[in-house]
Formats: sequence, structure tokens, C-alpha cells
Amino acid sequence: MLGAMASGEDTSGTGGAPRARRAPAGAAVLREDVTEAIRAAVFAELAAVGYGRMSIEGIARRAGVGKTAVYRRWRSKLHLVLDLVSAIAASGLPAPDTGSLVGDLTLLYEVTSRALRHPVASQIVPDLLAEAARTPDLQEALQRALREGQQGAFRGVLDAAAARGELRPGLDQDLALDLVSGPLYWRTVVVRTKVGRGYAAALAKSVAGALREL
Repeated sequence: MLGAMASGEDTSGTGGAPRARRAPAGAAVLREDVTEAIRAAVFAELAAVGYGRMSIEGIARRAGVGKTAVYRRWRSKLHLVLDLVSAIAASGLPAPDTGSLVGDLTLLYEVTSRALRHPVASQIVPDLLAEAARTPDLQEALQRALREGQQGAFRGVLDAAAARGELRPGLDQDLALDLVSGPLYWRTVVVRTKVGRGYAAALAKSVAGALREL
């Protein structure tokens, strides 16, 4: 009896035999295609109007659903954006394995640069960074996304390089991560200067040289 209660089973059937508890009649089943449509609409709305002017009404209209469909999934636009940022952080960057520090950095710079140059990302990222200064929860989510996503991939590159003997043991990881990730973000997100062909390889070579001096 106690075991059945703990497992959420209904033992009111004949002879006390366990019977699976049914979902309440009329319980909402969240369709994944609707959820994905809403997520896509959020990215489009952020790019079009920015976080400050974005509204649940605008998201629902762009997704082709009612506001109720959005509120069933997220309490507010902040929670919706926090969920998207967390999902992006969880997906992370690919872990390169070219066999050299310069090769790994070049690959990561190329992937990151392409992502940041995307028309939607190039509009969304600066806007969210600005909003994060006014919204502590968003700031925390963005910092976590950077730590778990981009910095996690770069840290793996540094660890692999140290294991191959390309970097000295006991390297200051925080300083190294600043050196590795800072220049590309400064150029593409802050200064918003176009990244030309060969930039990723040139940056990787320069950064690798500096890392060896740390």
C-alpha cells in the first residue's frame, strides 16, 4: 500500500491491484511544434524590436498562436528569454580536436564568428547585454551561458593543449580565458567590425603565441 502511494499508483481497483493513475480530464498537453514556433518567434521579435519592446502579444502573433499558449509554457517574457539562453548554453560549442592549439583555436573562432555574424544574433546579443545591466536575472543567465558554452569549449582547448605539452602546467586559467575569448567578442560584439577571411587563423596564431608566454 505505502509503496503504491509513493509511486503515485491508484490501488482502488478490484482486489486492491495497482492501477495506473490517469491524467486529469482536460489536462493540457503541450505540443512540441507549438513550443518550437514560440521559441523561433522570440528570436525574431528580439531581432525586430529588442527586449524592452518585446511583448507576449507580439510573440504570440508572430508564432501564430494565442497568448494562452505562451503563458502555459512561460510566466513572462523574462522567463521565456532565460529559458532560451539556458538552452543555448547547454548546447555549447563543438569540442575541436585538430591536434594543435592553433588548429583548435582557429576552428572555434570560425564557428563563433559565423554565429555572431548571423543577422539575428548580431542584433540580439548586444541588446541582451545592454538589458542585462538592468535585469539581474538576465545578467546571471548570460554569464552562465558564457561560462557553460563558449568558455567551456575554450577551457577544453586549453586543457588539451596543456596535456600535449603546448602550454605550461599551472597556467592562470582565468587570464588565459580572457585572452582567448576577449579579442573576438570585442571586435564582433562591441566594436562590430567586420571579420575578414583569414582573421580567425591570424587571431589563433597570435593568441597561441601569447598563451605560451603566460
